[in-house]
Amino acid sequence: MNNYKTTVGIEVHAELKTKTKIFSNSANHYGKMANTCTNVVDLGYPGTLPTLNEEVIRLGLRAALVLNCEINKHMHFDRKNYFYPDNPKNYQITQNRTPIGVNGYVEIDTNDGKKKIRIHDIHIEEDTCKSIHSEKNSLLDYNRAGVPLVEIVTEADMNSAEEAVKYLEKLRELLLYADVSDCKIEEGSMRCDCNVSVSKTDKLNTKVEVKNIGSISNVGVAIKYEEQRQIALYEKGETFKEQTRRFDDKTMSTILMRVKETGNDYRYFPEPDIPFVDLTDEYIKETKDGLPMSAEDRRDAYRKAGISDINIEKIIQNRAISDYLNKYIGKINLVIASNLLLGDIAAYLNKNEMVLADTKCSDEKFIDVVNYLDKGKINSKIFKDIIEDIMEEDSSIDEILKSHNIKEMNEDELLDIIKTVLDNNTQSVEDYRNGNERAIKYLMGQIMKETKGNANPQIVNDRLLEYLKK
Repeated sequence: MNNYKTTVGIEVHAELKTKTKIFSNSANHYGKMANTCTNVVDLGYPGTLPTLNEEVIRLGLRAALVLNCEINKHMHFDRKNYFYPDNPKNYQITQNRTPIGVNGYVEIDTNDGKKKIRIHDIHIEEDTCKSIHSEKNSLLDYNRAGVPLVEIVTEADMNSAEEAVKYLEKLRELLLYADVSDCKIEEGSMRCDCNVSVSKTDKLNTKVEVKNIGSISNVGVAIKYEEQRQIALYEKGETFKEQTRRFDDKTMSTILMRVKETGNDYRYFPEPDIPFVDLTDEYIKETKDGLPMSAEDRRDAYRKAGISDINIEKIIQNRAISDYLNKYIGKINLVIASNLLLGDIAAYLNKNEMVLADTKCSDEKFIDVVNYLDKGKINSKIFKDIIEDIMEEDSSIDEILKSHNIKEMNEDELLDIIKTVLDNNTQSVEDYRNGNERAIKYLMGQIMKETKGNANPQIVNDRLLEYLKK
């Protein structure tokens, strides 16, 4: 890159998981028919007054806490004045002077070790309408107007596309596991804008703001494109003005939207219709104590239980599986439980387009099946044979096994089968003892065939090795 240094700052808007909007009792619900989750407050009718949703403050505080912010205990809302079609009141209610959290950080892993990405501030505000553009006209969906947001603004601490992507992945994880936001980028509940500049010195050059980036991975693509575009201009001796560009996911490039000739003057002033908000130490402590188990704490618990790092990350990426598994920490073998949830059970749910709550797999039944596998009463083949019954019937595991005519094989029966197979396959026994490791696989296969798959493979393997060493 010709010794150019990249500098990146990121702004994220995350919609809060509230039942109603920030200043009205309209439903906060994605996917409803356009303009059906609205009332006169959302539409900006003259004379209407906002009523602050307390849940918004609680979730905003949660976000500030998991981002390690200093909390503003005495705060107010401000009016941000601007004229745009998606802004029905011609002002947006936000927090300018007293954001709920300041001076926080998010820690990411880099090739050079841990790095803290500083959070300048996190503030609460209302969302605007959604604009839908066609060739001939533009339409407005007021369902999104007044949806509560937190805007999270970093310092310009990232120096590569890779660091920016890692920051966003970590931020998404923190907000998701704090139950602050569902962070569904494809639905617009987490939106990312990035500021990119390149320079050969520590002095920052002109920055470019990139908007409309529809995925975390595309944030990385947009930053890399801007690096190359800006370097090419500087290498030709050209300069450019501060500007806003949008990301085009068809061409994987950025396209000029507008040039910033002057700074914006939003004429902020305190919102006169909403009183100051005071957060007590007790309220902050109560909110902090009520935070759900974090992703990092879950990783530690899973690691202690013996789950592999690969499976741990798969679990963390699926909040529903993680929450389900957490019910059984310290009660059952989590390695077996996680293998079932990520393997056969996940395949069944995907095939039938279901979630675990829709099935007949009760807590008691799940505990039984894990314990049966753990003790060798059934094996993975048997589980595959009975999984539909487990998921679709009210019967217990014992009743399901009985209906399939599957019974636990006792030790004496298994030893008799092993002895018979060895007596009938003396050449394979001799091959194994002469160093042919493949021979044991053949013998295992013959034993499992004779047991009709009812024996636990690990137990069979252990007993077989004991016999072969005699």
